[in-house]
Amino acid sequence: MQDGESTNLQVAERIARMLAGFNIPVVVIGAVALAAHRYVRFTEDIDLGVVADLAGMRRLVESLREEGYQAELHEPDGDDPLGGVIDVPGSFGLVQIISFDARFPAAIRDALDGEDIRIGPGSMLRIVPIPQLVALKLYAGGWKSHADIVELLRRNPEVSADLLRETCRKYRLRGLDRVLEDLQREE
Repeated sequence: MQDGESTNLQVAERIARMLAGFNIPVVVIGAVALAAHRYVRFTEDIDLGVVADLAGMRRLVESLREEGYQAELHEPDGDDPLGGVIDVPGSFGLVQIISFDARFPAAIRDALDGEDIRIGPGSMLRIVPIPQLVALKLYAGGWKSHADIVELLRRNPEVSADLLRETCRKYRLRGLDRVLEDLQREE
């Protein structure tokens, strides 16, 4: 499929199939995951969370290039909270493959073990469950992630605060109490 004929969702599906060939499961994170959980905000990219070492990320970049995609690996330095990011840009937009290997792999693994929510019937793309999405946003930090969590929880009032606290305790994340306080202030 050429870039001009593809959507970023189609490219993300193709990448998920490639990742499966490398035995690297993938979960959709970021704005597309937020939208799947009732919080739609503008985005031009699809973020895919994986647990892959740098050697695996390098092999994936080579495979993507062999398939005709532009692909650039941003390797982490010692202070980087991520295990590497591959940008796959094109006329379809941008697909990012974000590795949490050796940084925060538990959230991705738990998401893959959790509720199986798909982009659509027959899709390779699984959506990260809300507890792990909140955890990933807290891990990312910053005011934008904080605002995303508040709005996500406002639109999903059935999500248990106790489950979120338990999830954040498990991952040793801080900041959920402030999010929950801001959420209550808005009500």
